[in-house]
Amino acid sequence: MPTVPFTLRIDAAIKKRLEQEAKREDRSAAYVAQQAIHAYVEAKERARAAIRAAETEADKGVFVSGAAMDEWVRSWGSDEERPMPQPDIFPPRR
Repeated sequence: MPTVPFTLRIDAAIKKRLEQEAKREDRSAAYVAQQAIHAYVEAKERARAAIRAAETEADKGVFVSGAAMDEWVRSWGSDEERPMPQPDIFPPRR
């Protein structure tokens, strides 16, 4: 993939830490910064995709009630721990 120049200003203390990390990895500070930016962008994209998927699932109207969740959580660590509850709230039939 082709690269292009990118300039930014950062705090001097962060720059020093970046350079120290780069030295430990035997890489340039620019390389370490580029990898960090790549990881950040990828994480943000994954988070947005997960939110979109959750919204799509929520739009179906199928949920586990708060009461069922509370009962399940209260059972944690007990001799009679319950399995994860199944959905008990469904959209009205048309």
